Amino acid sequence: MTETLSGRAVDAERFRQALAVHAAGVVVVTAQVEGVPVGLTATSFSSVSLTPPLVSFYVDQSSTTWPWLRRADHFAVNVLASDQAEVASRFARKGVDRFAAPTSWTPGHLGVPLLDGVSAHLVCAPHSTVDIGDHVLVVGLVIETSLEPGGRPLLYHQGRFGRFTPHT
Repeated sequence: MTETLSGRAVDAERFRQALAVHAAGVVVVTAQVEGVPVGLTATSFSSVSLTPPLVSFYVDQSSTTWPWLRRADHFAVNVLASDQAEVASRFARKGVDRFAAPTSWTPGHLGVPLLDGVSAHLVCAPHSTVDIGDHVLVVGLVIETSLEPGGRPLLYHQGRFGRFTPHT
């Protein structure tokens, strides 16, 4: 089916422009592999199922973090709060120690790095992965959660981070 439709696909730049108008929540996915904390920023986070409790995100197949993350026994989805744009930027950069100061984090009881100041943590066991296009769909089974009451989410829209302001 994809061979049949590939000639009809919009070009990558036009596709990117269209997606930029969609606001997305921002998470940082973290794990610990062989004593080394790893993490990456994702704006493709989504709930999948309530029973069982499943969540998903996509990661670029060329990601240098993905080979490490895929080996983890558990990972955490850290739902970033509205004042954590710098955290999102840091975990999206290449060639930096993402867990060095000023990143503030603590290891969870499963050893998974949990970022401080986030709106929520969802600790997951790997459920499944599927190669799709130039990305990998990662699905996790949520085994623990923690919430920060009243937390406001960090959003990504038109290439910039921002805050949610509810209508009154």
